Amino acid sequence: MEPPLPPNQFFVWREFLWGAVAGAFGEGMMHPVDTVKTRIQSQAILSGSQNQKSILQMVRAVWVADGLRGFYRGVAPGVTGSLATGATYFGFIESTKKWIEESNPSLGGHWAHFISGGVGDTLGSFVYVPCEVMKQRMQVQGSKTSWNSTVGKDILAKSGSEMYCYYTGMFQAGSSIWREQGLRGLYTGYWSTLARDVPFAGLMVMFYEALKDLTEYGKQRWIPNLDCYVNSSAEGLVLGGLAGGFAAYLTTPLDVIKTRMQVQGSTVRYKGWLDAVHRIWMIEGAEGMFRGSIPRITWYIPASALTFMAVEFLRDHFNQKLENDITEEVATLSIEKKKSIREVA
Repeated sequence: MEPPLPPNQFFVWREFLWGAVAGAFGEGMMHPVDTVKTRIQSQAILSGSQNQKSILQMVRAVWVADGLRGFYRGVAPGVTGSLATGATYFGFIESTKKWIEESNPSLGGHWAHFISGGVGDTLGSFVYVPCEVMKQRMQVQGSKTSWNSTVGKDILAKSGSEMYCYYTGMFQAGSSIWREQGLRGLYTGYWSTLARDVPFAGLMVMFYEALKDLTEYGKQRWIPNLDCYVNSSAEGLVLGGLAGGFAAYLTTPLDVIKTRMQVQGSTVRYKGWLDAVHRIWMIEGAEGMFRGSIPRITWYIPASALTFMAVEFLRDHFNQKLENDITEEVATLSIEKKKSIREVA
């Protein structure tokens, strides 16, 4: 039996760095799709549940109103939040997985992957949620002209007061929300975000690791004598995309609830998470609960694929380089030590 790992061996610091880079990369590449998804899911709050736009209609509406810039509204808080989430997500995936497998062998395998993904995402939520609130409100607003002329007037006519002011940038959005609503405003929908992201994060890691195991089993069973090497980056691209797509679809209802609660602003529409579930189901049915599932999946398949590909690439290239550098440094120190001993002798 192997001796237990010392506590410091559970902490895989390099995974935090690789995760941050990969998370920001995936978010930046796929932000336009996320903007379309957010606008589709928030239509019931901003313009009522009637005559809601399809995906193509929403893409055209964003383009006509705001051009290319409209698709990238909120990209700064989105990337910032993904830096934090990616770092904690992948960092704690490896660290927590090693700790669980060592200290609680009965929770090993897929349970370890699910728990580690949930833990990493929970810790990242302290930074991610305020960034998500800012990002989604900026995505919904579009340009200042379209917000003031269309959405702002509709809300003003219906509620007698503006939903919230127009945000010119990430820091202005954060300070404005803090000034008007305090800490509660920045963490609007926090629990609904955790209710969505913890299962999603756990499922995605579990699916990814399961697909890796299945792929390895298939290669050994059906093509054991085939001398081929599948690049881990390519494997991460394909399997990460599949894992992200499966997890995204299963957690779409949780995403709808979170989005509605975060963009409703000062116009109180839902009293809480359960009230949101009840009203969406009663008014819009199952279609409302899965509204935006196609753009959500469309976003998460390539975003997860790019993220896992980037992580595997960084692991392969930089982890190996660091290990080689450490080995060379140890060898150099050993040679110098032997040389100094001979000189003294």
